[in-house]
Amino acid sequence: MNPVVHFEMPYDNGERVAKFYESAFGWRMQKMGAEMGNYVLATTTESDQTGPKKPGTINGGFFPKKTDWPMQQPSVVIAVDDIKLAINKVGQAGGQVLGEPIEIPGVGQYVSFTDTEGNRVSVLQPLPRTGQPPKPARKPKASASGSKPRSTKSKRRPPKRRK
Repeated sequence: MNPVVHFEMPYDNGERVAKFYESAFGWRMQKMGAEMGNYVLATTTESDQTGPKKPGTINGGFFPKKTDWPMQQPSVVIAVDDIKLAINKVGQAGGQVLGEPIEIPGVGQYVSFTDTEGNRVSVLQPLPRTGQPPKPARKPKASASGSKPRSTKSKRRPPKRRK
């Protein structure tokens, strides 16, 4: 079976939604910034790098409402091992996929769909968990002339392998 691992809800005002859920339920709300689509992450239960510590609990998040997005309503996210296979199964079962999968940095592949009852649901093929928190994305530095950097690739050496 594929478990529900996350919930999502839209917002009009990120500050207001964060303040509401912090005040009403004691959730930890983290604004992820423009590089993560202004997503507001909601921690509803004690968690570590591998996820919620208490079985049966999930965390979630809030996304900004956009006039050109379909089906902006509360929904759940289901974890899958293979997003392409899941998309095929959704279609065969009578659902409709809403667009193409996107890569969420440090999280995995994600796409929403509607089920046969018109509910918006999403699937996520998560990246393998390493037990380490994801590293924050670095912004490339502009050159002294103000032009864009040539490359965003890291020039660091790969870590040495243990023998």
